Amino acid sequence: MIGFDHWIRTVSLIAQADPGVNVDIGTTNGLLGGATGAFLTTLVVGAIMVAVFPAYTERLMGEVLEDPVDSFLYGLFSLVALIVLTVALVITLIGIVVAIPLILVASIVWAIGAAIAYLAIAERLVGRDDGWLKPLLVASAINGILALTGVGWIISVCIGAAGFGAMLRKYLE
Repeated sequence: MIGFDHWIRTVSLIAQADPGVNVDIGTTNGLLGGATGAFLTTLVVGAIMVAVFPAYTERLMGEVLEDPVDSFLYGLFSLVALIVLTVALVITLIGIVVAIPLILVASIVWAIGAAIAYLAIAERLVGRDDGWLKPLLVASAINGILALTGVGWIISVCIGAAGFGAMLRKYLE
């Protein structure tokens, strides 16, 4: 008769063997998912901005193109300050209640600013004579392609910082 200990050892050995289920998410899947997310975020946020706030979007696009270095510096400074503030709030534990909404609002503002900056670049490349569809698709494609490269995040952060800075600039001056 086989004892209980034998069954435990058998189950233990089976559990240590390869179960045949591959849950590995490779680099390609991660990059493809990130690129798809970047493309869709820029497309949706950009479409909302040009449909609901076209004058504001055009004004900020002009600011990004007119003075990209200042917009970038304002955005970079704001991003660093936001990270430091968030870390300080989280360390205090009580500040977590403030940090979570702050991060959510900052993420939305970043997405809007980045979409505006990508739209500015796309408008420079393809124009807007036939409407917003072509610049929206080009802006989204640029963001998606940068995310797909794996190292394009550096350029994406710079573009996003320029848009973020253009949005926050009037509040920081």
